[in-house]
Amino acid sequence: MLIDANHLAFSLDGNTILKDVTLHMAKGEVYGLLGPNGAGKSTTIALLLGLYSPDKGNLRLFDESNPGEAQIRRRIGVMPEFAGFYDWMSARDYLIWYAGFYGGMQVTPDALLQRVGLSQVGSKPIGQFSRGMKQRLALARALVHGPELLILDEPTNGLDPRGRREIHDLLIELAEREKVGILLCTHLLDDVERLCSRIGVIDGGRTVLEEDLKDLLREAGKPHYRLHITQVPKGRQLPPLVRLLNRDGDWWTFEIDLNPRVGIGTIWEDLLVHGWSFDEIHVEKNSLEDRYLELTGAGMPTQQEKAA
Repeated sequence: MLIDANHLAFSLDGNTILKDVTLHMAKGEVYGLLGPNGAGKSTTIALLLGLYSPDKGNLRLFDESNPGEAQIRRRIGVMPEFAGFYDWMSARDYLIWYAGFYGGMQVTPDALLQRVGLSQVGSKPIGQFSRGMKQRLALARALVHGPELLILDEPTNGLDPRGRREIHDLLIELAEREKVGILLCTHLLDDVERLCSRIGVIDGGRTVLEEDLKDLLREAGKPHYRLHITQVPKGRQLPPLVRLLNRDGDWWTFEIDLNPRVGIGTIWEDLLVHGWSFDEIHVEKNSLEDRYLELTGAGMPTQQEKAA
């Protein structure tokens, strides 16, 4: 297992930042680490990199128990959200210089630049790069030493739709063909749905969910039905497959466990038999964002908040 973190707690300068964080990630897996701003994601990454040691809990990387050791760090590539460069250097020279910290590059700089879509600007000063180009260079920098684990913070920020798709395809290739583990920290839930096989959600310094994404989406994909109720039976008895989720005045929201033997028409008939009357029905499909909001009680950040 690449990451085996259990019940991590951590305080800094008297402030409790992590209370109970758990994270399990396997080789070749893309894991989405989600949570609102201030939830503890960055601190969790700092513990994974050995920048801090947890006060409680246990943490192992690559089945080793000392994350801060040099030989473990050399197996990790990191792409921070805000990557600093020497603007006067060319992209090619910068990668060669940076790879010196790891004893050299695993591939040629031109091959790596081509892989991230910068083959045409390898000789161009980084100071002339757009934000999206710098994002690509930051990813190339994280890959210079052929890491087994990639930790990426908002890797598609600043990229246009085509650029995002190209980076998505590269990350999928790294995970599926080269078995690189990728820890993806992002607010972009469509990135999560396209890339991740497993997610963890942190809120208030605690892991509130860790689950395979396909299982979560299967659950989140159940449609919700919002009915305008004109008559409520005594006792509010519901048919077996119907569960009340919410009530807002005369509007009632239900989740219904449909199966091949029971159609939605049968459910409406059962509600009428049980004494319910209604005159409007709206279908509201649940989503990963809905589940995220349920778990964190927080709104998704605005573009201004993300840029702050």
